[in-house]
Amino acid sequence: MSRTTVRRTLTFSRREVGDLLLAWVALSVAFGVFFYGGGPLVFEALQTGIVGPLARITLLSAVTAGVGFLLHELGHKVAAVQFGQRAAFRADYGMLFLAVVTALAGFLFAAPGAVHHTGRITKRQHGLIALAGPVVNLVLAVVFAALWIGGGALGVALLREIGQWGVAVNLALAAFNMLPFGPLDGATIREWNTVVWAAVTVPAVGLAAYALFALELL
Repeated sequence: MSRTTVRRTLTFSRREVGDLLLAWVALSVAFGVFFYGGGPLVFEALQTGIVGPLARITLLSAVTAGVGFLLHELGHKVAAVQFGQRAAFRADYGMLFLAVVTALAGFLFAAPGAVHHTGRITKRQHGLIALAGPVVNLVLAVVFAALWIGGGALGVALLREIGQWGVAVNLALAAFNMLPFGPLDGATIREWNTVVWAAVTVPAVGLAAYALFALELL
């Protein structure tokens, strides 16, 4: 009797690492520009040379939105590999450019790329791979909430601010990706199991809306 061994080794090609880093930088800049107030304020900061606040917001975006994006995609990859898939992240350079352009215009549309996986797979496995990304963002929101609370308790303003931003941004990433449209994770999850989709989407959207508006990040 022959046995088929499924390899579950997580490996990264040079191209994939480059795509992940490029997407991380582009999204950090896009979120930084968006939260700073858009193109006119950015250009004013560059013209006057007063770029400290812009740099600070961009760095905050890098450790909250950027990290949230990276781990979201790695969540997809880890899940795919566990199901015996060959998986790799591929950046969409055009969409990365669009993310920066829309941020300059005062709104943000970010679809930086995706983890592509190949191999035989069931609908349930496909749904779980899609679900892994938003779940990572929800877990990160809890981690950042701990930083927020801990920073407040210790009187460390930077930790508190990172935590606050991290909660809001990761909840927003989870909620956005759970929308059941086009290439978003929500479409795949809903096609697999509507109950699971609703159980994750409803609280994610509600918490994201509360965090973004109550914390005055919009």
